[in-house]
Amino acid sequence: NGNPTVTANVIGVVENQAPTRHLRFKLPARGGAIAGDPAQDVCKVALVERHKATGRVQVGFAHGFGFNVPCAVASTVAHDSHHMLVVGTDDSAMALAANELAKASGGMLVVKEGKVEAIVELPIAGLMSDERAEVVAQKAERVLAAYRACGCYLNNANMQLSLLALVVIPELRISDLGLVDVTKFEFVPVLEQ
Repeated sequence: NGNPTVTANVIGVVENQAPTRHLRFKLPARGGAIAGDPAQDVCKVALVERHKATGRVQVGFAHGFGFNVPCAVASTVAHDSHHMLVVGTDDSAMALAANELAKASGGMLVVKEGKVEAIVELPIAGLMSDERAEVVAQKAERVLAAYRACGCYLNNANMQLSLLALVVIPELRISDLGLVDVTKFEFVPVLEQ
């Protein structure tokens, strides 16, 4: 097709499973930037360090969310370190999701086509709510409905997102220091040479 591509190490989400797969995909390179490829169900993932104000952001790719519109999801429930995770098909949606979630002091959020569709605010350490359980449950259901509106029909999408950073379970994870091949106990580059 004449368009340049690069080979990326990609976190493969496995529905209803904690382990991920270490996948490789050829992704399009446009104007010096590498984007996800919704046609291959590959989206961008960013981990934002949120405990020491380092400003560190690690970026990689994930497969298996099924997103088919310009969207992003974000969560501060990200086992075990609970940094902010953002996954999306669109950089501006990812930025909006991260910024809005930061304003809420943490939680879970979905942006679809430039608009916040649903949010569960978790202002206590980004992990707990100070609202009544019924209110949180209603908001959580709206978040899951927003995932579905973006094309994601994973059985427990919030849990799958929260496990992308769990660097103690194979195979491939993202951390505040980079992409981790848990099977080999080593960092791997996002893009292969």
